[in-house]
Amino acid sequence: MPHDVDHLNMNISDTEIAWSILQKAGYSRTHELPEADVVLLVTCSIREKAEQTIWNRLKHLTALKKRCQKHKPLLKIGVLGCMAERLKTKLLEQEKLVDVLAGPDAYRDLPRLLSLGYRGQRASNVLLSLEETYADVMPVHQTPEGHSAFVSIMRGCDNMCSYCIVPFTRGRERSRPLSSILEEVRMLSDQGVKEVTLLGQNVNSYRDFSEQHFICSEGSTQLSRGFKTVYRTKQGGLLFSDLLDKVSQIDPDMRIRFTSPHPKDFPDEVLQLIQERRNICKQIHLPAQSGSSRVLHAMRRGYTREAYLDLVENIREIIPGVNLSSDFITGFCGETEEDHQETLSLVREVGYNVGFLFAYSMRKKTHAYHRLQDDVPAPVKQRRLEELISVFREEAAKVNMALIGSTQLVLVEGESKRSSEELCGRNDGNVKVVFPKTDLPIQPEKPQMVPITSGDYVLVKVNYGQHGHVDEIYKSST
Repeated sequence: MPHDVDHLNMNISDTEIAWSILQKAGYSRTHELPEADVVLLVTCSIREKAEQTIWNRLKHLTALKKRCQKHKPLLKIGVLGCMAERLKTKLLEQEKLVDVLAGPDAYRDLPRLLSLGYRGQRASNVLLSLEETYADVMPVHQTPEGHSAFVSIMRGCDNMCSYCIVPFTRGRERSRPLSSILEEVRMLSDQGVKEVTLLGQNVNSYRDFSEQHFICSEGSTQLSRGFKTVYRTKQGGLLFSDLLDKVSQIDPDMRIRFTSPHPKDFPDEVLQLIQERRNICKQIHLPAQSGSSRVLHAMRRGYTREAYLDLVENIREIIPGVNLSSDFITGFCGETEEDHQETLSLVREVGYNVGFLFAYSMRKKTHAYHRLQDDVPAPVKQRRLEELISVFREEAAKVNMALIGSTQLVLVEGESKRSSEELCGRNDGNVKVVFPKTDLPIQPEKPQMVPITSGDYVLVKVNYGQHGHVDEIYKSST
């Protein structure tokens, strides 16, 4: 189950793809709702809360549409993404809140669907594809301050974790051709983008079969030791290690991140490449979901607590100083108090710096919905979640406090939310660092001063907590 941030990023990527297709069809974009002739909501169905937010937004837009019927009779409302695929009948026929529905693999069809909508028809295409990767669609990136961007490298998921709806709303795994990814990253580098995050539902299971000689190669899936899958071993193709190798060579001053990975897909060659390349960030998202082997089995995660901890040890041995983040679900079907305590002890043993923690909510279509019982009472789920958050924060504070006295290379993101007199950015390990806004010399020992701007690299000595003072500035070098 990729966490909320990952799904936000996937939705950003989908938005950029859809906008590219619509732009070529003659549409222009407005940020003012009263000016719009078409309003499209890009959706996620991972949790109930995300869906409820969209339902509320749709009701608001429908009321607006009725009020504006006289002077804007052609206003059309559309839903894109996972929710369109999952709730087609309810959205189109029962609630009648939308004119157009397009599933995650149907964005190419948007111009046709909208033309049908203008003729008074409710139009939908929610078919999932075994091939669609939008490889030839160059996204229109809306990067914050122009310094970072997300690049989608694969779609769908084959893991079939028992709690997760992704395989049913986004389909089976298929990877975008490497040549298409490299073209997009080169374009972003030429635009001055300093950080690229590679995106996928199971990003490190990437496997490019786009060319015949790749298909015929002898390499088979190399899993982390002690891990297994529900699907047969895959053969041939270019692997995630090949992709990381090529992408990291495009621009040595461009940071490379990736999310959301699965722990099973971290063979040593991937870890060694992360260690060797200075521009591949030494930060790994390692979703555990639970610290109990019994619960992990019920979740169909393909590993035990012991295998997960062995992987953590191997990662830290190959990549000294690596930062780890994770996802956890509390209150999964059948989880006991003992299982919960095992999760707390795993968090204490590993020591993550960032976590995405949720109480379990059952989703229709999943294996758990058909085979398991959601038997942990809501108050117990909430209490366990609060305990997990508390332990996680304690351990994360220890990890971050270890940075005090160190000098960190920070990519500046912009002003701090707390003060216009401060700037903030992230270090290689994805830890946020806040520091005073100041002017610095362009080069050491030279008098000409320039302000620090978004997209600059600065060396920051961390004095306390996550604050620091700037030692030196680098405009184009890591």
